[in-house]
Amino acid sequence: MSAETRPRLIDTLGRTRRSFWDWRGRRPFWGGLLCILAGVPIMYIPYQTMTLGDLHIRMATTAGAGSLIIGVLLIVLGLTMWYQPQSRVFAGVAAILLALVSLVVSNFGAFLVGFLLALLGGALGVSWAPGRPPAMAAVEDSGGGHRAD
Repeated sequence: MSAETRPRLIDTLGRTRRSFWDWRGRRPFWGGLLCILAGVPIMYIPYQTMTLGDLHIRMATTAGAGSLIIGVLLIVLGLTMWYQPQSRVFAGVAAILLALVSLVVSNFGAFLVGFLLALLGGALGVSWAPGRPPAMAAVEDSGGGHRAD
């Protein structure tokens, strides 16, 4: 195998990046990412113990299991937006409802960080619409071959 026949690393990275951009463009990527990121503080913070010098502050609430369930569901809904884009409206509405429930159950939605991320991610999931393929968009823009006489 000569140097000319080996695939170059730059070509491989370019193809990988391009295929990721294509994959990302066909689904509500940012809505799913924000929902996944929202699940982490909602799951984590209610079980956290903060230490200030000799003082230990435990953030645990009586609804710690509820916080864990809400966080896991938000992560699952974010992955659903990525891998099942046709159910993006359901996943977005469910994420918004879970964000509202997390205000009561999980330390004000994990100190409003998880709440705001889930609310924005759910809204992005609901509002996302698939784009038209470039060839079809050009045909529709030119009138689609139909004349209005």
